[in-house]
Amino acid sequence: MKTLLALACLVLPTLAATPPEPVARPKLVVGIVVDQMRYDYIYRYWSKYPAGGFRRLLGEGFSYESCHYNYVPTYTGPGHASVYTGTTPAVHGIIGNNWWVREEGRETYVTEDKTVKAVGGTEAAGQMSPRHMLSTTITDELRLATNFQAKTIGVSMKDRGSILPAGHSATAAYWYDGTNGAFISSTFYQPALPDWVAKFNAAHHAADYLAKPWNTLLPIADYTESSPDDVAWEGAFKGEAKPVFPHDLPVLSAGAPASVQPALKNSGETKSPQPPTQNLDLIRSTPFGNSLTTDFALETLRQEQMGQRGITDFLAVSYSCTDYVGHQFGPNSIEAEDTYLRLDRELARLFEALDKQVGKGQALVFLTADHAAAHAVGFSQAHRLPGGGVGPSVMRDSVQRALTRQYGPGQWVLSYENQQVYLNRPLLQKKNIDLAKAQQAVATALLTLPGVTQALTALDLQRAHWSEGLGMYQENGFYAPRSGDVLTVLAPGWLEAYAFPVVKGTTHGSAGAYDTHVPLLFWGWGVKHGESSASVHTVDIAPTIAQFLHIQEPSGCSGVPLREVLGR
Repeated sequence: MKTLLALACLVLPTLAATPPEPVARPKLVVGIVVDQMRYDYIYRYWSKYPAGGFRRLLGEGFSYESCHYNYVPTYTGPGHASVYTGTTPAVHGIIGNNWWVREEGRETYVTEDKTVKAVGGTEAAGQMSPRHMLSTTITDELRLATNFQAKTIGVSMKDRGSILPAGHSATAAYWYDGTNGAFISSTFYQPALPDWVAKFNAAHHAADYLAKPWNTLLPIADYTESSPDDVAWEGAFKGEAKPVFPHDLPVLSAGAPASVQPALKNSGETKSPQPPTQNLDLIRSTPFGNSLTTDFALETLRQEQMGQRGITDFLAVSYSCTDYVGHQFGPNSIEAEDTYLRLDRELARLFEALDKQVGKGQALVFLTADHAAAHAVGFSQAHRLPGGGVGPSVMRDSVQRALTRQYGPGQWVLSYENQQVYLNRPLLQKKNIDLAKAQQAVATALLTLPGVTQALTALDLQRAHWSEGLGMYQENGFYAPRSGDVLTVLAPGWLEAYAFPVVKGTTHGSAGAYDTHVPLLFWGWGVKHGESSASVHTVDIAPTIAQFLHIQEPSGCSGVPLREVLGR
């Protein structure tokens, strides 16, 4: 016994003196969100993708083949917030790109923040921040876990595609201002643009991309996965007779809207790097906006030395132009196919830069989408498929007329947004009209309109719970202080057409698989090659990244870590 005790005394100090192994983490995390990317785009254009982009992701990474959103409406703001917070709008509060603020009697924008000022651009484009988002993000948690030493930076053409992923405590977020062709920010992050950003903007990259026509990357006859070039349901650029190739970008961008010039003149910002008479905002609706995004992302990596400072950094990149092109031309257009073939090259360029600057296998990358998209209504009808369009203003006016017939004159409907009716609650109270009865009257009126299959009242939604089905989607997307009084469900293939009765291009927002099914790919550090057909959700991404990094998941997280890709 004495011998055993003596040995223990010798061994225990040795063990106590052994320092713990450092936590293994990648040098860099890169989150990629492709705006409006349907899951099937990976395979529809597979034969035309070279080796470096999507093929590399699938060939070396891990793919979840059945990843869906689990709420409505499936829009850009909620999509980006849900990916990075790991929860749904019911918790993070981003219920749409816009919503009605009852306390103020006005509509607000998802990243609007009048308490901050623009940095590098116009006030209208720059007064933005993530203040509306109620949960932390995985990027916030990385900052917290490293005592704010990690750099987290968001890059996108869209403000919401940059700001929401970057998080509340972000090092920086940059987005595009089409009035001056620059990547800008706000005083929420910093008082002035870094010198390298100002230098990048001064190089006039957007104008250079718009100096050449948009023609197809491949011979147009090779685009056999798409509809003919000239079809009635695609939207033409302003100034075009038809929506066909080549799109003459130098001519189309030659004139800017009249409203742009006063904005530039009175912005109080630095001198515009381009003449205000050129419509630099046009680049959003071309694949070259994605090229510009890659250019800026690579410059961000270089100038900020991301992944090269001995601590894990996080770069959040959102490719927005796929959404603009999709809205205008639809998923089956040659324009959409060409945009994805070119995006594939941009991804290859990004991955090659990661190999060189961070090191092969040293960056952890995920790619998903903020939502997908329906087929264009005209396309569906031409092929005898179900589908149609409804006008938001028609929906609002129809409900207003129904309530006027029932309750008399008055502005009963304040707004119709996110497929939801916002009632004039003060007026209802003044007239001693029960809110529940008014909501039910609205639901009854909505069910008489073409394309409407269900109408759920807010009070009924709050009194029940759904673990699956359409009720679950509505419940997960509902946040009482911001959501409407009655929520509408459209039939499969039906969508909102803001230019109704003209229905061009497409949109998204429903609980249909064509809107919720998105790609989910992991690649790089710690990721083994494979795939899974397990049913997973986009809210599972943030907790999975948290597990990879051994850090806390976001504060409102409701997703679960994905075991297959973690190998645990």
